[in-house]
Amino acid sequence: MHGAVKNVIVASSTPASGQTMMKNFCPSSYKVETVHGGAAALEKLGRGNYHLLVLDQWLPDLDVNEVFRTVRERFPQVSVSFHMPQQGLGESPSVESHSEAAVMDPATGELPLPGMIGTSEPMQRVYKNVRLVAKRKTTALIEGESGTGKELVARAVHQLSPRAEKPFVVVNCAAIPESLLEAELFGYVRGAFTGANQPSLGRIHAAHGGTLFLDEIGELPLSMQGKLLRFLQEGEVQRLGSSDVFRLDVRVVAASNIELSQRVAEKQFRDDLYYRLAVFPISLPPLRDRRSDILPLVREFLKRFSRESQCPPKRLSEASERLLETNKWPGNVRELQHALERAFILAEDELVLTPDHFSFLPGRQN
Repeated sequence: MHGAVKNVIVASSTPASGQTMMKNFCPSSYKVETVHGGAAALEKLGRGNYHLLVLDQWLPDLDVNEVFRTVRERFPQVSVSFHMPQQGLGESPSVESHSEAAVMDPATGELPLPGMIGTSEPMQRVYKNVRLVAKRKTTALIEGESGTGKELVARAVHQLSPRAEKPFVVVNCAAIPESLLEAELFGYVRGAFTGANQPSLGRIHAAHGGTLFLDEIGELPLSMQGKLLRFLQEGEVQRLGSSDVFRLDVRVVAASNIELSQRVAEKQFRDDLYYRLAVFPISLPPLRDRRSDILPLVREFLKRFSRESQCPPKRLSEASERLLETNKWPGNVRELQHALERAFILAEDELVLTPDHFSFLPGRQN
């Protein structure tokens, strides 16, 4: 942003979001006008002299990419920025957004999802599909190898939806013992079983109004699959030990690192539940199929490691760039992140990472 930019339109999804965008992005020297939605922003652009349009990550009336393309065609003199809230990484294999507004490049097509890096064609399809389904309540199934960023995509579905201000509840179906899973999901009353000293509403109830993310859904025990299917069909839950039924508004997003159709063929997954979950499937590409995204990911990871270590920025040598671009990366983005962090530490005070710092890669495979 340069000093010449003065007249700004902030197009938000809610008044609260608009205030946040103004506070975090627009200096006091700018003349800022806020509007609700994309249509109002386009109308205002047609009636005035504006330098910048700041778009919320989700708009209630128009697709944000359609607004962007319309502005590029009708008002080429107007710069467009995309408001992307800060978010933590947690165990996510991707990288966080470091700015409140990311300027959009017309050449990139679909905008990357909040917190994601990469403009390769496979990722463009992911971005488009996520934006198509995010605004609806449709159940989505995210499939992809371990380390491809399934939870990050699920969070993007939530963040780009009208439910963004409501809870996002994560359940790892493989991490909870089968004997406890029903109680965790559906809740229980006091005394429902040994050790139930206090009542619990359960994870599904906790997601009321928001999104329930069922990770590793392929590991859900058969005994639980029918109960989950009934909830998806009826929207009702009954706590263990109680006859009371709660009707809940929950959007479900599931993820699996194995093809659920394969689990169905093996009689390990109910076909009716599979069809109910896979209303809108989203397939995440492995890193080997999006090699043009490797170096942008690397640069973001190195920036993060340098910032966290409070040391000067480090970079790759040309030989290291070639090495990382051609590596197989069976662990995908998560493996790339961990490899870079290890090399970053091994380099100590050196500012350029050479192939020697990546000597631990198996055979430096091609």
